[in-house]
Amino acid sequence: MTEQTAVRLKQVIVHPEMPISECIAILDRSGLGVLAVCDERAMLLGVVTDGDIRRAIMRKISLTEPCLTIAGNHPLTAKEGISALDALHLMDHGKSFLVHQLPILDNEGRLVDLLLRSDMQRIDAPGVRAVVMAGGFGTRLRPLTEDTPKPMLPLGDRPVMEHLIGQLREAGISHVKVTTHYLPDKIRSHFGNGTDFGVAVDYIEENAPLGTAGSLALVEAGDEPLLVINGDILTKVDFRSMVAFHREHGSDLTVGVRQYELKVPYGVLDCDDIVVTAIREKPTIRLFVNAGIYLLEPHVHAGIPKDKRYDMTELMESLITAGKRVVSFPIIEYWMDIGQISDYEKAKTDLQNGELDR
Repeated sequence: MTEQTAVRLKQVIVHPEMPISECIAILDRSGLGVLAVCDERAMLLGVVTDGDIRRAIMRKISLTEPCLTIAGNHPLTAKEGISALDALHLMDHGKSFLVHQLPILDNEGRLVDLLLRSDMQRIDAPGVRAVVMAGGFGTRLRPLTEDTPKPMLPLGDRPVMEHLIGQLREAGISHVKVTTHYLPDKIRSHFGNGTDFGVAVDYIEENAPLGTAGSLALVEAGDEPLLVINGDILTKVDFRSMVAFHREHGSDLTVGVRQYELKVPYGVLDCDDIVVTAIREKPTIRLFVNAGIYLLEPHVHAGIPKDKRYDMTELMESLITAGKRVVSFPIIEYWMDIGQISDYEKAKTDLQNGELDR
């Protein structure tokens, strides 16, 4: 076993009793997209992928549960000695979807290596177009936004939106549209044509506020899905994983969601008419909130009305009414909506504490 292989296996092997919450942190640190659930003898019991964790969150499985409860126990694997060409063929055709990580087992079923598609093949751009919505007034952040558009508020040595542009670039997205309305020159003068930031940037200016979706009607039609992000979002979300999730689930529109916990400080009674059926003492209610990140198929984009104020909530409601597939993508990575001064102050603290580097 090479030193590189040993290091990689150390990054991905987890014990079957490890809580899901710890797996999230390990998966985030490794950046390899998969964890191998193994016993003390390194026998592979299953794998936990990014998608497995997100689906578990949507099923409201407690993150204190052992990871084996959500692990796929029939992963695609290969034997020692497989060639790179055969490994790629297996990754392409071994499942009904593309596989990007391939566990390698010895004759007894012990994990001895993990091959990544990126080891053998250049990873192409994710095949989406990106739009950053940067036209809002930032009213709740005044007086900070009296002379500065919200996406341009400084965070460390860069404005908020520059962090987001960097995330898009790292995901392989090279062209970004930016919609503007409030103080557009401040945004244009900083980003220019995007050359200094490793992407090409074009601007679309709203003459009047068009809501959270209306300005997308000004973006030319295309054949690829449209990744839409609010310009005041600070996140480490894996955009490639979101695109893969969107395609895997055959979604017309995918919306990023964040789990929000509301702790009720009282005993809650469940009632059937006047009969008390259960008592829950100070329960925690888990909800999913809109995270301001969306993927739209071309036909959804084409259906946005022109020259009209229109919000993403209206678009999603119209799709649901029409029987289209709207899918939620749970965000398990760092995420912050800088909508209020308290959010902005927390984002600055998180940056100083290295939360965005994990």
